[in-house]
Amino acid sequence: MSAPHQTTNSNAQPDKCSACNHVTDAPAKAPGGIDVHQTVLPGQLLLSVPTMDCPTEEGLIRRALENFPAARRLSFDLAARTLSVDAPAEAWPDIQSAIKEAGFDSQRITEPPCVNPSEQIRNPFLQPIVALVVAIVAEAVAYVAPETLAWKLLGMGVAGVAIALSGLSVFKKGLAALLRGQMNINALMSVAVAGAFVIGQWPEAAMVMALYAIAELIEARAVDRARNAIKSLLALSPQHAEVLQPNGVWLQVLAKEIQVGQIVRVRPGERFALDGRVTTGNSAVDQSPVTGESMPIEKGPGDEVFAGTINQSGALEFEVTAPASDTVLARIIHAVEEAQGARAPTQRFVDRFAAIYTPSVFVLALGVALIGPMVLGWTWMASLYKALVMLVIACPCALVISTPVTVVSGLAAAARRGILIKGGAYLEGARKLKAVALDKTGTVTEGRPKLVAQIILSEALPESDVLRIAYALAERSDHPVSKAVATGLALPEQLYVQDFGAEAGRGVYGTIAGHEYVLGNHRWIHDRGQCSSELEEILFEHERQGRTVAVLANHETVLAIFAVADTIKASSQDAIGEMLMLGVTPVMLTGDNPATAASIAAQAGIQDIRANLLPQEKLEAIRALSSAGYQVAMVGDGINDAPALATADIGFAMGSAGTHTAMEAADIVIMNDDLRRVPETIRLSMKTHVVLWQNITLALGIKFVFLLLAIFDNATMWMAVFADMGASLLVVTNGLRLLGGRK
Repeated sequence: MSAPHQTTNSNAQPDKCSACNHVTDAPAKAPGGIDVHQTVLPGQLLLSVPTMDCPTEEGLIRRALENFPAARRLSFDLAARTLSVDAPAEAWPDIQSAIKEAGFDSQRITEPPCVNPSEQIRNPFLQPIVALVVAIVAEAVAYVAPETLAWKLLGMGVAGVAIALSGLSVFKKGLAALLRGQMNINALMSVAVAGAFVIGQWPEAAMVMALYAIAELIEARAVDRARNAIKSLLALSPQHAEVLQPNGVWLQVLAKEIQVGQIVRVRPGERFALDGRVTTGNSAVDQSPVTGESMPIEKGPGDEVFAGTINQSGALEFEVTAPASDTVLARIIHAVEEAQGARAPTQRFVDRFAAIYTPSVFVLALGVALIGPMVLGWTWMASLYKALVMLVIACPCALVISTPVTVVSGLAAAARRGILIKGGAYLEGARKLKAVALDKTGTVTEGRPKLVAQIILSEALPESDVLRIAYALAERSDHPVSKAVATGLALPEQLYVQDFGAEAGRGVYGTIAGHEYVLGNHRWIHDRGQCSSELEEILFEHERQGRTVAVLANHETVLAIFAVADTIKASSQDAIGEMLMLGVTPVMLTGDNPATAASIAAQAGIQDIRANLLPQEKLEAIRALSSAGYQVAMVGDGINDAPALATADIGFAMGSAGTHTAMEAADIVIMNDDLRRVPETIRLSMKTHVVLWQNITLALGIKFVFLLLAIFDNATMWMAVFADMGASLLVVTNGLRLLGGRK
């Protein structure tokens, strides 16, 4: 650069939130690093839902909007009680009406509420904890105070305060649900607490409501933790970057204000704020946050870099290729948020079960209250108390929350590994795969031909001269084989080529130092009459190994043979071995010739090979495997293999770090093109399935035990709410285990 590189901070003034005029030294972030002052984008409906504060209520709203194709993406913030929906403006009134029919009032807001991070952590728990302290006081009054009317009224008043502090919103939502004829969690808790208060168990009523409020908050934070495992990736992208100005000065600019085409500088140790293409400098870049690769990748001029990755060794300048809203990182988060909205099969089963389970237990509790005194000789108060305890036990919180937190954790764990799964159905379904169809080029192989062998046949010219001639011709051509020869030779000196030209389907020719040379394929050399029996044998041997040959010749003789091949990826053999260990059959589907396919398959360890296939024939091969009873996955590049990817039970696209085409074509995108991610996905699917059913068993088992205890007069109401809270925390903690570890 001609001008001096001067860095100026253009954001020296503290940031101010337009919503509340709150001044901060840095942009306010919610826990986990999420920017809470983000701008509402066009086509995004942002709603405040004051009564939405738990994962169960999130599920009710999701189900209410299932029949709205226009609502493409739902993003919940339970802590702030906000919901953003990607939908056209004409659909907004209908969306709000559907949310209202589900029992939730909503107000449209123009930007997210300004939340002080420390307040966001502290304030939600403050009121329930105060309520718990007041409930303990109510318990103490009932235990130690004289049994006089004055003390009883005092105790009831204290209990009423505790219930009001912790459960006013529960009562409002419960009453609304009862008026709509719904037996949801809020309705059950409202009836149980109100009933306990009426029959004189006001200390327990207060304690139950306080504990329930705290449990709901803990559950909401746990679900947010799973969700923020993905969202927190946003914090990996710096909010500011150094941008080159027309006068040569470098200025700190907000990342969201940087335009495509501008030049940005990243120093060693800094993160990239945007996607781009390197223009100046060389450095190693840690891409693990985006692609899951464990080793840094060397980057130089022309190489792509991605937002959120880390520049390690040298300063780099890059040209921005995508705005902040459309980086690879942003597209990953967008895709995973959409995936969270599509319920997995087990989640749908649990929802259907809960819809039957909750009213069934309500009817059972009603039967205990009415029939117990008449049949079993219980007192009316004892029967009513047992029924109320059963209502608390019946709350399906733990059961309903057990599946979404597990699925979201699984999706987040996959994304951390560079595996983008576009729905819980595919996360669950991968464990059932019995066959994986693999495209060859770019999937099993590198997809780029390399020079793998060279044979000098000339005795008239020195070897160095032969190589220089071959390099001069190959370097001028744009054919992939010629490019591979030129890259493989990579000589520093360049000979001048006159009269350079190309014969379509044959090769290239030119004059060097007054002599004419050709660099062509087997057929052209044969047509020139220069193929001896010895030469034919050499050429056929290379072709049997799946190689493409380029032959250098002059008018008199053949000077050299160069063999080019698409080499197998270093990871492919390990990936195939892991698939076989998992009981999955790998099948190669390729449009290449049988000899090349057989050579690559032998190196990878694939037995079933199907070559010379057109895209339609790959599709028919997938159908044939399905007809044979296999659950089939197709692994391809997301472009040529689109029909097969769409037809397979699960389509894996080698994503080249998240290209638009790959993300749209497949169900699962492998961000770093490493085939080992396929068996890793299968293993994650197996683990997720185990955790899902562990959670369902835990939730139902604990409730069944306490249901029996309640019937046989061994459970109190506060024990029941502790059981419900304990079950919820157990399933949440178990589901979050999927976030730990890399394998």
